[in-house]
Amino acid sequence: MSERRRVPPGQTLVETMPVLHYGPVPRYISLDNWDFRLFGAVERERRLTYAELTAMPSTQVVADIHCVTGWSMLNTVWEGVLVRDVLALVQPLPGADFVIVHAERGFTANLPLSRLLADNVLLAWRYNDQPLAPEHGWPLRLVVPDLYFWKSAKWVRGMEFSLEDRPGFWEQAGYHNEGDPWLEQRYAGD
Repeated sequence: MSERRRVPPGQTLVETMPVLHYGPVPRYISLDNWDFRLFGAVERERRLTYAELTAMPSTQVVADIHCVTGWSMLNTVWEGVLVRDVLALVQPLPGADFVIVHAERGFTANLPLSRLLADNVLLAWRYNDQPLAPEHGWPLRLVVPDLYFWKSAKWVRGMEFSLEDRPGFWEQAGYHNEGDPWLEQRYAGD
């Protein structure tokens, strides 16, 4: 497939990933007391240390990514654990079809559980064969390549299972709830 056919409408190709986020970059995260929580509408909540999470079987995903601000990058390489493998550690309750991703400084992103089960959705700690830089989400970033990249939350700390969809940080600020780049779902009402 030609490169142009891999770029959604309204997007421009870039060679390096821009650094975009709200607020300052968390630079002083201690992995000694860092944990990742799986909680909410589950049979049994879990906490994983960074060592436990990164000891899980890792996967490398090559993906095209698209930002709501209009840039796209092709063939980005991410390494981490498939989200579906992490979610297998807890049993969501019947009807827990939504996940609120929690990150540093109170940032959240909402996603349907079904989106997180895709073969290309990772909790990543490496980008382009290098450890993830703090500006790009170290120590852990969600990567959901099929949606605009604001759904791929940086500095992830947990996933809350929910019986209802609750808007995340950017959705509360007027961004589209789903964020499909091929449908140009940038803002509420698109």
